[in-house]
This record gives sequence, structure tokens and C-alpha cells, in this order.
Amino acid sequence: MSEQHGRHGGGPPKPPYLAAACAGAGVFLLYVLTLAPSTSWWDTSEYIATAHTLGLPHPPGNPLFVAVGRTWSVLLSPLGLSPAVRINLLAAATSAGASFFFFLIVHRTLVQLRGAGREALVGAGVAVVVSATAFTVWSQSNTNEKVYTISLLIAAAVTWLMMRWWDRRQDPRSVTLVILAVYLMALGATNHLMSVLPAGAVLVFILLTRPRLLVHARFLSWCVGAVVVGLSFNFFLPIRAAERPVINEGDPLCDGVVETAVAIYTNGAAGCPALAASLRRDQYAKPPVTTRMAPFSHQLVNFFQYFDWQWSRGLDRDEPPSRKRLPFSLLFLGLGGLGFFTVWKGDRKTGAYFLVFAATLSVALVFYLNFRYGYSLAPEITGHRTHEVRERDYFFLLFFALWGAMAGLGVARLWLWLADRMGSLRNASPVLAVAAIPFFLNLSWANRAGDYAARDWAYDLLNSMEPYAVIFTNGDNDTFPLWYLQEVEEIRQDVTVVVVQYLFTEWYAKQLRERTEPGQQRPFVPVEGLPFADREPPVGPVIALTDEEIESVEDGLLRENLDVRMGNMTVQFPRGMDVRSGHRLALAIIDASSGERPIYFASRDGEMADMELSAWGVSEGLAVRLHMRDLDGEQPPEYRQTGMELGGEWFNYPRSRHLVDEVYSYRSLREREIWQDYSTKSIVYGYYRHTALLAAIAEVEGDMETSLRYQEMAREFVQVYFGGTEAIRARSQGGGGSG
Repeated sequence: MSEQHGRHGGGPPKPPYLAAACAGAGVFLLYVLTLAPSTSWWDTSEYIATAHTLGLPHPPGNPLFVAVGRTWSVLLSPLGLSPAVRINLLAAATSAGASFFFFLIVHRTLVQLRGAGREALVGAGVAVVVSATAFTVWSQSNTNEKVYTISLLIAAAVTWLMMRWWDRRQDPRSVTLVILAVYLMALGATNHLMSVLPAGAVLVFILLTRPRLLVHARFLSWCVGAVVVGLSFNFFLPIRAAERPVINEGDPLCDGVVETAVAIYTNGAAGCPALAASLRRDQYAKPPVTTRMAPFSHQLVNFFQYFDWQWSRGLDRDEPPSRKRLPFSLLFLGLGGLGFFTVWKGDRKTGAYFLVFAATLSVALVFYLNFRYGYSLAPEITGHRTHEVRERDYFFLLFFALWGAMAGLGVARLWLWLADRMGSLRNASPVLAVAAIPFFLNLSWANRAGDYAARDWAYDLLNSMEPYAVIFTNGDNDTFPLWYLQEVEEIRQDVTVVVVQYLFTEWYAKQLRERTEPGQQRPFVPVEGLPFADREPPVGPVIALTDEEIESVEDGLLRENLDVRMGNMTVQFPRGMDVRSGHRLALAIIDASSGERPIYFASRDGEMADMELSAWGVSEGLAVRLHMRDLDGEQPPEYRQTGMELGGEWFNYPRSRHLVDEVYSYRSLREREIWQDYSTKSIVYGYYRHTALLAAIAEVEGDMETSLRYQEMAREFVQVYFGGTEAIRARSQGGGGSG
């Protein structure tokens, strides 16, 4: 078919939905083969747990994800898969669904250029390969770390609907496709606001193609109705909160339908206070975009750093932009530009849509997100909270998927250009191998198969504690995996996990009291190998304050002496001492609980250090127990202290040995080729330090056989800490890498 016929002859050809479905199925298979078999770090555990229990994750609550995740999990339950695998498969399926639409979009462009034929199908398939194997797209699609793959699917579907509307513009009924696109964006907003990012491109596209539509009363009324219906999914939040799920972040309870509706349809500008605060994400106290948290130029460099990862992450272990990766980054930058030019050449209005969409997903989003200095960039910038706590490449998932599709289109366009000069498509076909570069250079870093590290760490930490313990945690990675293990695998539900940072909110302490009151406290269920016996359940909640007392706690100087019972001791915090509100509530929990609940911290650093309690910490496995005692007096016979050169830390030596030898599981922790997320290395460092100190204590006591065994374990852990055995090999061969 000639180019002229492809553009104008007989209307648009029927889209190759079957071929697109096959491409999507191939992508899904790739993600299944590299799928995480359990939970992972950061928000993965939170989202798996809330989908499994219909709980409410962190604001804004993501009700669409929760409902879809639970429905999906129930539908897959006859397969006998674990809940974690089911939810990870949701990420794989939704991302593969986006590939279905990218196939159709690229095929449409190639048909405009060359006509409907085999080359258009091959070119679309090439685009899907590049898009699906971009590093961030791949690594977010084989574990459900975020809710963004659903937004990716929605954004791709919206884009395809707009293309079909334009192709079928002669049919008056085609306007329903635009209304459907508006509905999907509104519905997607209840998953994450990322779903709304195509809106600017949609508006520009309508202005360029049929501006009168924007003043058409009937069309506008249908769009308003679509938005109202789509956003109505947020009513799930207060309805579910009223049923008191175990994970109920933000606790968005409302008193009536009207105030709930006002909060929903003003996006938190008014209405129900709790729901409005959740929708506005007040909990995170993000400054306005006019107050830059880092120079915009640095934020753009941070964005390029993440772009640099997409096409050859495995070439260099270093996180900053790399000379080794740069040639491939420039190659795919150029191919993506060629792809956008190809769309523009086929139809300038469509080209404008994609250019606006790409600008929204990149420069505009960088400005809006307003990140601090990049986690691995600008090390010379120091100070409290000047850097992001982790890499944030996942926020640009949509851009990398779109750019990958355009880069694949660029490869196809180059193939066709070479074919015209070499006489046949077959002679030019070697150039298509360029599309496989991201697959081969990202495979080792994106692969999640066999990774149980987060799950086993949570298992080890929870089983370090005696029955009905309270553990104070510092953040996402020492909290969410514990939630996963408790709510999904139902292990050690007796332990009360207290996120200290949540104690600075108005709702969290009340929930802790509610969940641990008599009749609500969940029982201790023994786990094989644990070195302690059951005990009677506590008779009171973890905190004894009333709602009014909790609400009255503020930051600032103590107005009077504060006496806190800590086991057999009472510690006095003097009047005039500066104690933050969350720490005051933590002390109230210790005061109410220490008589009948063991008190632990996830580490000696962080919150335990901030509350100046680290000196009384005693390591019992990975957990640090708060044991208030005379540090200069006689210590329990099972306690050992390391030398001051090793920190002078106290250990419950026999219990720690039993836990390490008989209870703990170390899958993906002791031996690993690559530790992909450097910001979580402290998890492995905890194992290394613990076994190294046990080795030192055993050596002091003359037990060299045990000392050598723990030294070997420590060596294995430290290899993982420094990036894995692959990084060690690279160093031994003279390679670089920060590890």
C-alpha cells in the first residue's frame, strides 16, 4: 500500500488488536519470568498488605488500587499462588496492558508512513520491546512497589482513545471515546494523580483538531458527569475507614455524605477534615513548588541520571550518570527523537499531542515534584534532609515507557530507511537488534526472580522479639515488611509495630490504643524454633491516654517534670527539656506498656538514639531491647558487651546465637549477585554487624570454631553489602563502582 493510500484511502484500517494482544502477552511472560516471588522493599509490602486486607495505604489512600488489587487477588486465588505473587502479577499485567496500547499507537504511525503491512507489525513489536525493557518500567512491573503501573495502563489507554477518536472523527459517535478518556483519567485519579498527566495533551489535541467541542454544552455535561462518576471511587476511603481495618493510614473518617463529597470534588480544599487532609497529603508537609528544595538545574540532572539508567543499567554499578552508559543513553535519546519526528511527520496534530505529553511527563513533572538533592548526587551538599531518602526514578515511569516506545519507533523508522537503500527489509533487518540492547543490559538489574530478602528480613526481625512485644520503627523499610508478614502471612501478629514518625499525626496513637485494647489484642502464635515461652496477653492497651490527652500533646519544652516508667525503673525528663510530640507519645507507650510488654527498637540508631535511650539497648538478634538498668552494676549472666572499639554494645549472647543459628532465614541476603537498591544496604549491614560482633564475642570467650563460623557469615553479608558477588568480582578485576 502506498503512503498516500495509507493516509487517505478508504479510512483508517482496522487496528491489529490480536497482534497487540500477542505483544502484550509476550511482555507479560517476560515479567512473569523475572517476577518477585514475595514482597520487596519500600512500599511493596504496604500495597500488598492493603490489597490483601482492603486496608488504606498512605495518603491519598489509592482506593482504586486497593479495590482492584483485592478483586484481582481473589480471582487468582484458585491458582494456589501466594497473595504476594498475585499482587505482583497485577503490576505485570497492567504494565503489559500498556504495551498492548503502545503497540497499537506505534502501528498506527507506521501505517500512516508506509501503509498496513508486515513492516508495521514488526515496527510496533520493536517499540514494545524497548518500552517494556526500559529499566524502571521493567523493575516496577515485576513487583508491585507502587501503584503506577495501573496509571501507566490508564495513560496508554487514554492516548489510544484519543488517536482512535481522531481517526474516526467523521463518525459523530466517536466523541464518546473522548468522554471515555476523561472518565478513565478521573477514575485513575483515585489510583494516583499520575493518571491525570495526559490531560494537558488531551486538551491541546482537542484545541488543535476540534476546538468547538470545548464549548459544546452536551459534550461538556457528559465530561462533567464522567469526572463526577470517576472521582466517586474516593467514597471508598471513609466507608472503609469506618470499618476499622488494621492498616488505616490517615483514618479518613467523615460524618456525612455532603462533607465527604465536598472533600472529594474539591480535592481536599474543603469538606471533611480527615479526608481532605488525606487527599492533600498533609502528612508529608511538602512545600509549594515556588519554594525549590534543590536548584531546578540539579533536579534536571537528577532526571537525566534516571534516563541514563533506562537503556544500560547493568554496564556500570555507579548510580550517577556514567561514561559507560552514556553512549547508549545518547543512542536511545536520538532514537526517541527520531520516533517523535516520525509521529510528527505522519500527522502534526498527533505529533503535538505526543510532544505535549512528553513535556508534561518530564520537564513539567520535574518542576512539580520539586525533589531535594538526588540520593546519589551532589555528595558535597550535606545537612539534615537535604537529599532524597532514596532514588525516585519510578515517578517518571510513564515518560520512560513512552520514550521507549518512541525509541522503538525510531529503530523501525531507521530499519525502513535502510531497507529502501539496501533493496529489502531482510538486508536491513540487523538494525532491529538495537531494540534488544535494554533487555540484555538491564536483565541482571531488573530481574526479581528468587528475591526473598525483604520477606526473610521481616521474618527474622519479628521473631527476634518475645510475645506481645512493642517495636518502635524508623521508616518504610523497617515497617512495611513487618506489616506484610503480619497481615498477609499472619506471622507474629501479637507484636505491636509502632511507626514513630506516624506518632506525629493526629490519628495514629488512637489507632494503636484501639487495636491493642482487651479483646482486640491479637494472640501469640508460636513459631518453630523460638527460644522463649508464651505469656499471658496484656490486660491493657499500649497507650493509656484519652483522645483529648493525645490531641493535647505538642512539640516544645516540657511544662513540668515527666516521669516515665521503663520496666523496673522510673526515668524523669526534667521540666524545660525540649521533647517533640511524637517522642512524647512514644514515651507514653513505653510507660503504659513496659510492665507487661517487652519494648524493642528496630535499631540503636534513629528513633532510639533521638530519644537518648541507646545506652540501655540490648541486642536480641536483629532487634534491640530496651532494658533499663544500672549500667555500672552487675549485669544478667547472659549479657555480653563488646569492646569500646566496637561500640561497647550489649548483647543477649545465647539468645542472639540461637536466633541466628536456629530461627533466621537468609534467602537473598547471605549470597547474592547484585544488591540493586543501594539505599537499602543498611538492612544487610545489620546482619553483617550482628554476626561480626557475635564472632568477636565468641573469640573473646575462647570458642574459635563458633567465631570462625560467624566470621564466614559476616564475610558473606559484607559482600552483599558492597553490592553482591558481581561487584566483588568487578573490583578484583580492576573495575570501578561504588557498590
